[in-house]
Amino acid sequence: MSPEQQILALIEKIEQYNQLYYQEHVSAIPDFEFDQLLAQLKELEAQYPAYNFPDSPTHRVGGSITKNFNTVQHRYPMLSLDNTYNEAEIRSFDERVRKGLNGEPFEYICELKFDGISLSFTYEEGLLVRGVTRGDGTKGDEITQNVKTIRSLPLKVKKGGIPEIFEVRGEGFMPYSSFAKLNEQMDILGENPYANPRNAASGSFKLQDSAEAGRRGLDCYLYAFMSDESPFATHSESLEALQQWGFKVSPGWRKVQTIDEVIAYIHEWETERTKLPLATDGIVIKVNSLEQQRTLGFTAKSPRWAISFKYKAENKPAVLRYVDYQVGRTGAVTPVANLCDVSERDWPYKKVKGVHLSGTRVKRATLHNANELERLEVRVGDTVFVEKSGEIIPKITGVDFSQRDFYLTEAIEFPTNCPECNTPLVRKEGEVAFVCPNDTACPPQVKGRIEHFIHRKAMDIDSLGEGKIQLLYDVGLVRSPADLYALTGEQLLGLEKSILNEDTGKVKKISFREKTVANILKGIDRSKSVPFRQVLFALGIRFVGATVAEKLSSYFKTMDALMVADFDQLIAVPEIGERIANSVLEYFANPDNQAMISRLRHAGLQMETGDVVVEMEGDSLAGSTFVISGVFQNFEREVLKTKIEANGGKVLSGVSGKLNYLVAGANMGPAKLEKARKLGVTILSEEEFITLLGGQAE
Repeated sequence: MSPEQQILALIEKIEQYNQLYYQEHVSAIPDFEFDQLLAQLKELEAQYPAYNFPDSPTHRVGGSITKNFNTVQHRYPMLSLDNTYNEAEIRSFDERVRKGLNGEPFEYICELKFDGISLSFTYEEGLLVRGVTRGDGTKGDEITQNVKTIRSLPLKVKKGGIPEIFEVRGEGFMPYSSFAKLNEQMDILGENPYANPRNAASGSFKLQDSAEAGRRGLDCYLYAFMSDESPFATHSESLEALQQWGFKVSPGWRKVQTIDEVIAYIHEWETERTKLPLATDGIVIKVNSLEQQRTLGFTAKSPRWAISFKYKAENKPAVLRYVDYQVGRTGAVTPVANLCDVSERDWPYKKVKGVHLSGTRVKRATLHNANELERLEVRVGDTVFVEKSGEIIPKITGVDFSQRDFYLTEAIEFPTNCPECNTPLVRKEGEVAFVCPNDTACPPQVKGRIEHFIHRKAMDIDSLGEGKIQLLYDVGLVRSPADLYALTGEQLLGLEKSILNEDTGKVKKISFREKTVANILKGIDRSKSVPFRQVLFALGIRFVGATVAEKLSSYFKTMDALMVADFDQLIAVPEIGERIANSVLEYFANPDNQAMISRLRHAGLQMETGDVVVEMEGDSLAGSTFVISGVFQNFEREVLKTKIEANGGKVLSGVSGKLNYLVAGANMGPAKLEKARKLGVTILSEEEFITLLGGQAE
């Protein structure tokens, strides 16, 4: 695989995990593994700067913005922190700080890192006027009514001497007690419980019903003060003032003088944090002096004056009762360990409570693939070590061979046939996963493909969901995404099914009553207007995520053109490599996929990119060419493109000798900037572009 292909593959993978985490509250991989992917991408981009693309996740913070709430521009960017997992990296951070401050004496503030959702609160004349999520670091979602339900958060600061406008930031979280109560209620209602307190907090802060958010016992610790007229010289002064003003500040923070004291603080809280009534995952270390913070400054992604130390995941022994196998949407077969606590070794499995780990009970943990099974040398009945890496996903990390009984000699053999449809499994060269090739008839693949099809970033049919899809599949009404468009009210009305949650033993009942049916049919009909790029993403072609689908749809314009494209035409698309091209060719060569697309076309789905008619505003940019890169305060990228074209300009896809202007926003990639400078291209800031346009920022 070429460097360009490696970089593009990493970008797509990281963006998928970002989407799952920030939009759907799903942590698909542990934090450590995510950080390793990001570090690998950074290293490759440093080695091959020509492929340092402006949309790389290394140039931005967090994920994208949901459309469920008003989008709000942050007055001050909400940057993330660099993460570290060992003392050596903490000491390296200290050395960088010392070098950056040229030997000046300085202090650190150590704070607990709570496991929740980052929030920003704006106060005007002492009154809380806005609560916003971090979003992508530049813009977030306004959730003011929900944050007002936090009982510990002052709705008005009545102390004198406060700035007219100021902002405080903190971590919104759900205490363990509230988490347990919420999951108990969800079990009673037959709904799927949250996996952990962080996911519960994230989902609860984004509820449309603020009354329901208020019932969930949410809370928040404040850790930062920001204002254009800050009255403080140090971070510690601001924390003390916030506490005096009535804000809830973590009582565990401490001012220290040396890096040895920082490390002692880390060791102290490694065990003490488990006694707290809420989830924590590390320690944040900050330079105390605000003036020294300004001297040290920022990278594009994070401050140079702060770092986050993350604790290793909690690890406990458990007993492996049996292994079953899950088949995913793409056909990959994953072994799953079914566990119990060592004290439950002789209990009937249906009665076990599981291993208590990081605030939750764990009964199942991933074993990843056949290679991992072989590496671990695990046997049914073994005592194994299980951890929630990144405090989220349980996994087996090893076997306690000293506890193995002599009769446990039979190795676990990976199945040769699909556990769902009995089709012989295949394993492609260079890949670790065994895959079921029966993608059109294997039940979990079919259901997974339909669930992907209705996703918000795909066809956006929010009136359906996993349970309803399962019911429609079980009664034989849906075997393909195209079947959705043939459903009628008569077929749906009165359908019902009870679904057992094997982990909790609770039964969830799904019923299709008149209102439910009306909403489903309305959502399906509305999806026919979804643009072509989302239709292409909805097909679920391997390696074609939302970004790739947008590039392909923009280049080929129609489904027909894309379906007949050959390999050379596909790799001619900017940023499309061999792996993606081969996957697209394989997908469209399948007669079943061709038939499904034909049915979707007949149902009325959008199979071509609509030509956007640009209403001309003037000719001030006539004859000029532009490339847009980065994040802007006054414009979305597409709005900026339309604005240029509406005033006679032309937007190009890349920097070349034909380019007149590069419009440079925040967090743009360095490669494009450097190339523009070498070619003598005029580089415009957002303000300079507005001036060139004639002051039109609307």
